[in-house]
Amino acid sequence: MEANVNVSAEVVQAKQRFSIIGNSPALVNAVERAIKVAPIDLSVLVTGESGSGKEFFPKIIHAYGSRKHNKYIAVNCGAIPEGTIDSELFGHEKGSFTGAISARKGYFEEANGGTIFLDEVAELPMTTQARLLRVLETGEFIKVGSSTVQKTNIRIVAATNVDLVKAVAEGKFREDLYYRLSTIQIHVPPLNARGADIPLLARKFASDFSEKYLTPMIRFSEDARRVMMLYRWPGNVRQLKNVVEQIALFNAGEEVSGSVIKEYLPSRDTGSTSIVAARQTPSYETEREMLWQMVLAMKNEIQELRGMVSNGQDAGYKHKSIVDEPNPFEVKSRSLVNYHDEGFVKYDEPTTLEDTEKETILRALERNGGVRKKAAQELHISERTLYRKIKEYGLE
Repeated sequence: MEANVNVSAEVVQAKQRFSIIGNSPALVNAVERAIKVAPIDLSVLVTGESGSGKEFFPKIIHAYGSRKHNKYIAVNCGAIPEGTIDSELFGHEKGSFTGAISARKGYFEEANGGTIFLDEVAELPMTTQARLLRVLETGEFIKVGSSTVQKTNIRIVAATNVDLVKAVAEGKFREDLYYRLSTIQIHVPPLNARGADIPLLARKFASDFSEKYLTPMIRFSEDARRVMMLYRWPGNVRQLKNVVEQIALFNAGEEVSGSVIKEYLPSRDTGSTSIVAARQTPSYETEREMLWQMVLAMKNEIQELRGMVSNGQDAGYKHKSIVDEPNPFEVKSRSLVNYHDEGFVKYDEPTTLEDTEKETILRALERNGGVRKKAAQELHISERTLYRKIKEYGLE
């Protein structure tokens, strides 16, 4: 059982209701703030690292507020393509764009009188930020393809793992919207700052797994608890749950030692028993740099292949006789693939880095059957970045 020393009955009740485990002062303070602000109809910004449990706090605010009997809608802004997010949030009229075969209500109309939780709010495009600001200031919005102003009575709770002050300074987030959203701020602490909460969570996840899948319960040794409390947990509660469930499956019924815990942690993080540096959330610039590195590596490979061809080596080229039809990628590629009379497929170097980046994306899409999520994972960039690149290069 959790100890609830110096924790109010209301906080204990909220933690039990939403299955929030832990007694660290920072966590208790976050729950207290959510309960106190709930009856006051103000916008709230929830901040914290990815996987730290930010999604529980909008639910607390809704459940303890005056809107609790109306709708609660959670929207992951980072998962909706830039071209359709306005339609998702504000709705659209029939024929307003290709594929709009009928009129549709947006979330702000559907949740009228209730609460909308905007997760990953920093991912909103600037145009959508302007629309959202209007809703916050006047309660008004306009559907895509309409000229009629509609009213909505909505409470907005937003969350982000991005430093919005920095985003504002870099021109990536509207300053006026930031101040409107962050009337009240609630910071959710990272797991590594919650101390003794870590073994409590691990035991809860192990118990849940054992109960769900009818496996023998695992136990954690003192050494295992020490390792868990020293580890940095860059993926926060989400990562801890993943690790514990793996151990609960493959080490069912055992007493788990610290060395076993380390086996299930990423190899790059287990070189020391000291606290491991936290993972930084990659920015768009970081992702772009990673993509350029891949592009440059491909350019070097092309140069080597060109050199081998010029020296009379086949370099693994396909002979024209075995190529019946060019594949879709070869048809799309303007500068990468050419067919020559001598019977070899020769790869010409693109004239610009943009061309090469375009070809890299095309290759990744082809290898993954056009599935953008898999292609983005292969390129080590986010789906939103890949979507932006596809749109930029007209690859849709």
